[in-house]
Amino acid sequence: MSGTSCPAADRRMSNVFERYLTVWVGLCIVAGIILGRLAPALATRLDGFSIFVNGAPVVSIPIAICLFLMMYPIMVKIDFASVVRAGRSGRPVWLTLFVNWAIKPFTMYAIALLFLGVLFRAFIGTDATDLVKMPFGLDLPVGATHGAGTVVLSDGIKMLQVPLWRSYFAGCILLGIAPCTAMVLVWSYLARGNDGLTLVMVAINSLSMLVLYGLLGGFLLGVGRLPVPWQALALSIAIYVALPLVAGYLSRRWIVRARGERWFREKFLHVLTPITIVALLTTLVLLFSFKGGTILSNPLTILWIAIPLFIQTNLIFWLGYWLARLLKLRYEDAAPAAMIGASNHFEVAIATATMLFGLSSGAALATVVGVLIEVPVMLMLVKICLRTRGWFEPAA
Repeated sequence: MSGTSCPAADRRMSNVFERYLTVWVGLCIVAGIILGRLAPALATRLDGFSIFVNGAPVVSIPIAICLFLMMYPIMVKIDFASVVRAGRSGRPVWLTLFVNWAIKPFTMYAIALLFLGVLFRAFIGTDATDLVKMPFGLDLPVGATHGAGTVVLSDGIKMLQVPLWRSYFAGCILLGIAPCTAMVLVWSYLARGNDGLTLVMVAINSLSMLVLYGLLGGFLLGVGRLPVPWQALALSIAIYVALPLVAGYLSRRWIVRARGERWFREKFLHVLTPITIVALLTTLVLLFSFKGGTILSNPLTILWIAIPLFIQTNLIFWLGYWLARLLKLRYEDAAPAAMIGASNHFEVAIATATMLFGLSSGAALATVVGVLIEVPVMLMLVKICLRTRGWFEPAA
């Protein structure tokens, strides 16, 4: 996806998985719902293969494997040596860091709260509840309250019963604090942006997530009266960001040293290309096998979640794009700087929601809706970028 050998006019999304991601997600919804009706115990049994702490499932091993396979191909593509050269393109890098971490999490919080907690609350169900995992390390008696939740027993395991809209709200928060470090490479490529700069921003955002994702996630969940599982947040970042990041960095160095840069890009990455999407789709089937009943009983659920996500995506894009123009950036730098904030790192959001709240939680479902709308909305923004190139100074 470097774009170095491909004329800008020829840039297209050639990979069938990337091009039809929304279609695959839609098929996974159907497959997951069918699986949930035909074999309701299968996903539960798979999720039962977990690492338990104090009798509570903390890490689902099958899901952890799927999510590692989602993340590793992304991380291994990053050349972290380029981070040290980021100073030459300081303004777009600082712009994306500012939008991603100082603005985006808080606008997502406000928009999701307005729509899910106020405007759509009656449609979701004022009294509708959801069962989510107890925060890691917390042992409260049945009937105790924690934030907006109440401790209940479900199949012999202590769970928190929270309002359903708050569970969806939690998933939106986790999406809002996850700047894209994967598909943004595709969006920048299609928009004829600066591919080298995009890789630099991806590397820097991946590193910043190690610290800021857990801190902002814990803070915003706490403000929203949702469980704040700090230990699980740290564990989630370690498993789903740090581990694949370190594995990608070390294996990239070893492969390039042993076989060369060209073999790495043309052979190794080519083999990895479908793995992220296949692992993602497998996870989605499991998620929807749990949530099929909720969707069938309230088929507009996805719409209620999608609307605030759609508004947030457009708001962040236009804010970043306007600031890029104000800073007099070149179009090739402005396009990826705006889209990296608009797009979400849904792989990390899904992983974190699954670990913190459970595979069957509304929070996990909300992060999946982020995948569902990602491709059509971002392709719309790519077209907007291409049509507004004249707003920026041409490349020297």
